Amino acid sequence: MPPPPTAVATMMESTPAEPDSKVNRDILHVMEDTTFGWLALLLVAIGTVTGAGAIWFYQVYKGLGIAGYTHPIFWGAYIVTFVFWVGIAHAGTLISAILYLFRAKWRNAINRSAEAMTVFAVLTAGQFLGIHVGRIWKSYFILPYPNQRGLWVNFKSPLLWDTFAISTYGTISFLFLFVGMIPDIAIARDRATGWRKLLYTVLAMGWQGTSRQWKSHNRTVLHLSGLATPLVLSVHSVVSWDFAMAIVPGWHATIFAPYFVAGAIFSGFAMVLTVMIPVRRIYKLESYITNYHFENMTRFILLTSLIVGYAYGVEYFIAWYSAVEPERTSFWYRAFGPYWISTWIMIICNGVVPQIFWFKKFRTHIPTIFVVSVLINIGMWFERYVIIITGLSTEYNTSVWGVYTPAPAELIIMAGSFGFFSMFFLLFIKVFPVIAIAEVKELEIHAKAHGGSH
Repeated sequence: MPPPPTAVATMMESTPAEPDSKVNRDILHVMEDTTFGWLALLLVAIGTVTGAGAIWFYQVYKGLGIAGYTHPIFWGAYIVTFVFWVGIAHAGTLISAILYLFRAKWRNAINRSAEAMTVFAVLTAGQFLGIHVGRIWKSYFILPYPNQRGLWVNFKSPLLWDTFAISTYGTISFLFLFVGMIPDIAIARDRATGWRKLLYTVLAMGWQGTSRQWKSHNRTVLHLSGLATPLVLSVHSVVSWDFAMAIVPGWHATIFAPYFVAGAIFSGFAMVLTVMIPVRRIYKLESYITNYHFENMTRFILLTSLIVGYAYGVEYFIAWYSAVEPERTSFWYRAFGPYWISTWIMIICNGVVPQIFWFKKFRTHIPTIFVVSVLINIGMWFERYVIIITGLSTEYNTSVWGVYTPAPAELIIMAGSFGFFSMFFLLFIKVFPVIAIAEVKELEIHAKAHGGSH
């Protein structure tokens, strides 16, 4: 058993700050070294965001007619991408909060990047509520505040549910990220000069690493973990109810809440791997992000892949067993209709490909893990595409069926969301430690206290 938090705090206080210790140097050098690869990626991300911003301004000027919407399909790539990014955000809370409550020590090397990804993914997702509405200047109508117009929001609207979910989740995620970073910001403050010194001094909030501060910090992280844990289940459940509360064929299902939550964790872990593998390689962090971490993450991916695959099977079985013709038709068209390519990409990438992780040699083979994580992200975007588009395109009245194809404007704005997310993450790793230095040192203290074993 590890020492209690108060004992750890006392040991960390009694340990010198070691501003030039190996752990500090190895992790903080990521912030100090501006490589050509990082700069090139940042320029690509900024260029993508700029192009998407230009298209969005054009859409605001011309209207949503430039999108691929066609009757009866008026939830298109924007809502698909919104649900995708909300899902990506969930791995950060799982790694940081739930695994913290269970004292899973392997989370310490990846929790910081996952928490940052959560905040940036929530920011990315939130934009699509306004983009999807079209008339962005009307967005304040979805904010529930007293106003001189005497109007109140429609609590039956899924758009309002998403507003509450995104704002709540974003606030807690930001607090969790910031509070966890305070000890590391203080370490960076002691090494920094110039504007960084001023920034870190303000953000460190007077942190000196005293026993009292560590005790308060551990208690705060524990309480935030307890508060954030229900959000993993509730936020994406709310997003799933956007669909499940409707009577659209393929949507009206009680399995949607656990199905969406499992899919969110599944895609979130895949995105963490997609981002952290290049960071680990470029900045030579193999000593801190080891094969042990990757193996545990791939086990989570395998577990959630099985849950998602089970949900796919249940959906098709219930559609057949219900004997409701619109349901059967909707699922038939998923697999063999106009969207069959999207459906089979979804099934293969999410249900078949991750099964390779049953074998240990693939759970620790980094190129394989990276390829699989990218395929999972592709498959999870297509999962949301299949759910939304096939349901709307084949509703009850066959005379209004339609086929939706994303317009170039939608695809560019969707690509811009990936650029937006990447831009913020690339800037983040240059300003703040990408690995939790204090928690890595805590593991070293535990190892020394127990004769070298974690």
